[in-house]
Amino acid sequence: MASLWTFIIIGAVIYLFWLNRKVAEAANAHAKRQSDQLQVQLMSVACIKRRFGLLKSGKPGIKSEFIFEFSSDGESVYQGVLLMENEMLKSVVVPPHKI
Repeated sequence: MASLWTFIIIGAVIYLFWLNRKVAEAANAHAKRQSDQLQVQLMSVACIKRRFGLLKSGKPGIKSEFIFEFSSDGESVYQGVLLMENEMLKSVVVPPHKI
């Protein structure tokens, strides 16, 4: 019986790791797409908040907040925020920047 619980726990940890990687890759793609739309250079993407809970659809999932840094002139750096539920982008906050 203990070995069954061990396999369940190991499986859950592997699934959560896989799901976190999937969300991080989706955030990177969303940040890249946003940078292309703004015609700026993407510098980095980092997760600042991640929590498990019920999404607006009523299903369990991961709510994440990512910061992406970009530069419009190669010298100054600006930060935008991506709010995501699982792999879906819910909103983007981009500060005013020089073009």
